[in-house]
Amino acid sequence: MSEPIYHLSHLTKSYGPRTVLRIAQLDVFPGEILAIVGPSGSGKSTCLRLLNFLEPPSAGVIRFQGNDYGPDGMVPLEMRRRVTTVFQRPLLLKRSVQANVGYGLRLRRLPNAQARVNEALHRVGLLGLARQKAATLSGGEAQRVALARAIALDTDVLLLDEPTANLDPYNVGVIEEIVRELNRERATTIVLVTHNVFQARRLAHRVGLLLEGELIEVTDAETFFEQPDDPRTSAFARGEMVY
Repeated sequence: MSEPIYHLSHLTKSYGPRTVLRIAQLDVFPGEILAIVGPSGSGKSTCLRLLNFLEPPSAGVIRFQGNDYGPDGMVPLEMRRRVTTVFQRPLLLKRSVQANVGYGLRLRRLPNAQARVNEALHRVGLLGLARQKAATLSGGEAQRVALARAIALDTDVLLLDEPTANLDPYNVGVIEEIVRELNRERATTIVLVTHNVFQARRLAHRVGLLLEGELIEVTDAETFFEQPDDPRTSAFARGEMVY
């Protein structure tokens, strides 16, 4: 197996006296889809914020592409730009769809911006709405614009924070297929956090379970759902309450 793109070691995140995340070790491998599942409040979004370097860990080390970052380490802009996130509630500018998708390209002064915008919008099925105001979009369309914005940047890692929560089945299916194609065609490393075990089973190569901030188990998707080591994993995969 290739060297991990991320290696998390003895990682914790605390807010005041409360520790919300404890990960003894976690590897994320290039080109995989890793799903982190768990109930609300289990630390999934906090984990994603650390992977995107939006916040530093309180203790421990995040190794990303061979470079170590800890509580006091500044992450260079060029490294942070290798990762992008699509959040559960997309924040779109009060501009056209194509202006939203191209915004990050302009900030980074990347070449061929219009072609990249068009290709990303085509990939998410919204090229025909390129000139429409983003404020007029449905929830599913807005989430697809947010995904197109991430696709246009063509980063090494894509982080997805509950990307289909509260969407209708059609848009859930569209977004899941976009994620599969992006991983398959570009070998983009994808980390998906979700409380939806069915989505994790459909999309992920490996799955990890977070409970009360602790990483309980990480294994390949088939083992996670069919023969996990921890009984809490088995219970969660069956839809039982384990918290």
